[in-house]
Amino acid sequence: MGNQGKWIWYELMTPDPQGAKRFYEAVVGWTMSAGTPESNGYGFITAQDAAMVGGVLELNQEMVRHGALPCWLGYVCVDNTDDSLKAIEAAGGKVLMPATDIAMAGRVAMVADCCGAPFYVMTPTPPPGGGESSAFSALPNPGHCGWNELYAGNQDAAVKFYTALFGWTLPEAMDMGPMGKYQFIAKDGVQIGAIMTRPEAVPAPIWCHYFWVDGIEAAKARIEASGGQVVNGPHEVPGPLWIVQGVDPQGALFSLVGPK
Repeated sequence: MGNQGKWIWYELMTPDPQGAKRFYEAVVGWTMSAGTPESNGYGFITAQDAAMVGGVLELNQEMVRHGALPCWLGYVCVDNTDDSLKAIEAAGGKVLMPATDIAMAGRVAMVADCCGAPFYVMTPTPPPGGGESSAFSALPNPGHCGWNELYAGNQDAAVKFYTALFGWTLPEAMDMGPMGKYQFIAKDGVQIGAIMTRPEAVPAPIWCHYFWVDGIEAAKARIEASGGQVVNGPHEVPGPLWIVQGVDPQGALFSLVGPK
C-alpha cells in the first residue's frame, strides 16, 4: 500500500511558542525545542521515547491578519504532493498554501477538505538515515498521536473525499444516537481515527488529534494546574480508554487519550 494516507506529523500553530512549551512539556511530557534560524524559527516536538512527532510554528502578525488561529494541524503523507493537490481540488477541496519544498523534510502544502477542515499533505524526503514516521501510534505510546478525529462539515461527503484520496477503509460505524454515526477509518487494517458530524459546539470543521498520556485523571489535573482549560471529559471510550479535550493557554484546542 505504501505510505499514501498515513498521518506522519503534527504541528502546533501558536502565537507564543515559549508559553506552549511550558504548558505541553508539563501536561504531555514532550520535549519542545525552540526554533533556530536554520529552521526558519520552526521548533520540534520530541516524545518520551525520543521520536520526533511534530513541530511548532510561531504565528506572526501577518498570519493572524489573514485569519490564522492557534490550532493543531496534522500532516497526511502522499506519494506526490502536486498530484495530490490536483486530486484534492477535483474532489472539492481547496489549496490554502501552495506546495513548498522544505530542506531535509519534503514537499508540503496546506489544504482544506471538501467541507473546509484544514490539514497538510506532504511527500517526505527524509535525511539520509531518517526512518519512517512514528508520530502516529495505534497502541499506547506516551507523546505520540493515538487517534485522528474529524468533526466534518458533511460526514458523507467527507467519507467519500478521504477514502477516494487516501485509500482509507471504513470499519463498522458506531451509532451515537442523536449525534449520528461515528465512522471509524482505517489505513492498512489499522484503525487511525474516525469521521463524525461536527457537533454544534464546534465552530468550524476541524481535525482533532489525540495524544497518548499515561493517565487521564492526572493529565486533567496538569492541564488545570498549567493554565489550560478542560472543555470536554474525561469520558470513557471503547478500549477501554479515557479521553479529555482542552484548550491550551494560547487558545489551541487539543485532545488526550490514555488509561484512567
